[in-house]
Amino acid sequence: MKLDFEKQGGLIPAIIQDAKTDKVLMLGYMNEESLAKTQQEGRVCFFSRSKQRLWTKGETSGNFLEVVSIKEDCDQDALLIKVNPVGPVCHTGSDTCFEEENQTPSLNFLHKLSATIKDRKENPSDSSYTSKLFARGINKVAQKVGEEAVELVIEAKDDDKSLFLNEAADLLYHTLVLLEAKNSSLYEVLEVLEERHS
Repeated sequence: MKLDFEKQGGLIPAIIQDAKTDKVLMLGYMNEESLAKTQQEGRVCFFSRSKQRLWTKGETSGNFLEVVSIKEDCDQDALLIKVNPVGPVCHTGSDTCFEEENQTPSLNFLHKLSATIKDRKENPSDSSYTSKLFARGINKVAQKVGEEAVELVIEAKDDDKSLFLNEAADLLYHTLVLLEAKNSSLYEVLEVLEERHS
């Protein structure tokens, strides 16, 4: 990275984003030393403007920000740091410094799952259930979607929430496999839903 620390008096803003949920957690500032420490230790370290010193987030609370990735913006004067937060991020006890909850699973996971399914199709592995499913052909993939749909309906009639959710997960997964087998995507389905809604 070739960051321009001088543009803003030796400091650059660092946007902190949850790597799993994509929720923006906070904004801090870094100088060259705090960035180097962040990269070396794998935990976000800022330069505190109020304390005028390096400050590792979580050094007193234990609520560290474990680094997943660091990217510079197009002007080399800001950072996007994706993290796995350990506990609440804000000093008030809130999940984020913008008073937003960050505990719900992100739909971003569906993007990652779809990408994994696509990779299993394009780069088959003998140990992958998904690859084996693709190898059996479109009829088998479609049949599995039908089977999972029936199993979900059966579980919907009972009161075991865990079994119901597991069957719903199976149906969603196999539907994603079928979409990939048909060279289609979840995003195309979302476009159809969005058109219907408008």
